[in-house]
Amino acid sequence: MKILLRLAIVAGVVALTAGTQSAYAAPTNPWLDLRVLNMAHQGGENEAPSNTMYAFKRAVALGANVLELDVHATSDGELVVTHDATVDRTTEGTGRVRDKTVAQVQALDAAYEFVPDRGTVAGLPPASYPFRGVRTGAVPPPAGYSATDFRVPTLREVLAAFPTVPLNIEIKGTSDTDVASFLRNAGILATVLKAKGRTDVIVVSFNDAAVAQFHQLAPKIPTAPGIVRTLAFVTLGISPPAGTAALQLPVEYGGLKIATPAVVKRAHARGYAVHVWMSGQPESDALYGQLVDMCVDGIMPAFPSRLEAVLDARNVVRPGQPGEDPC
Repeated sequence: MKILLRLAIVAGVVALTAGTQSAYAAPTNPWLDLRVLNMAHQGGENEAPSNTMYAFKRAVALGANVLELDVHATSDGELVVTHDATVDRTTEGTGRVRDKTVAQVQALDAAYEFVPDRGTVAGLPPASYPFRGVRTGAVPPPAGYSATDFRVPTLREVLAAFPTVPLNIEIKGTSDTDVASFLRNAGILATVLKAKGRTDVIVVSFNDAAVAQFHQLAPKIPTAPGIVRTLAFVTLGISPPAGTAALQLPVEYGGLKIATPAVVKRAHARGYAVHVWMSGQPESDALYGQLVDMCVDGIMPAFPSRLEAVLDARNVVRPGQPGEDPC
């Protein structure tokens, strides 16, 4: 009940303070034509080291249609592709990304704590970490890859390496309460993407202010709303802000089912694509199949090869790949 009350209050505040205009309509939203997408989450963080070039290259090679990634800004203003505000969890280093130069961040081993099929896990025997040391030259890289594929990449490097692969870019901040850090990163991202001329991206953030800031600076680039505006749509049907091309829904939030057939149907009727992230749910062939049957447009798996196998087995249509549309 507390969760429901909180959602109702949030949605009510949004209804009173925000407009409902959308920049996209069903006939013109290109993301509605891109389905069913295998949107490798962090490049597939349970199959390869999170947010590394190795993960991204591997995901695209096995059939992923979109790369989902996260960005933070370094002390010298470069956007680097990493999930956490600190380097502690995934590398051998310590400290906040925002306090380090890009050179300092890229000197670290981004595969240091990676365990195949489990993701980032600390404290296991050394033999559990097959890619530890590839970045530093202590271990040879897999065939076809280099040591630099196992460092923290810059966003510019990812954009250059994948000029035709759509990207889902999440704006991160130093902490949930540090709104200024979200806004700073949103501003840098808008500058980078406009300079590159890339519009085949969706930009999102948990922080709705960051999404609004980005849209104001780069109005031609599609966005997905943050958690407040997403929940307002789910609970009360309040349309998300201008610039929205997709609703990116968790499977669950606070114990509540969010990605449901009714919500997907409502989003499609309003002209929005629907992408689903796992929100900590155990991933399985059954869950992937339920989402496909729900008519979602994209799924963000930590195991992109497993999702690809399900889509192949069902002959599901994907961009550039013929098949059957389950909906």
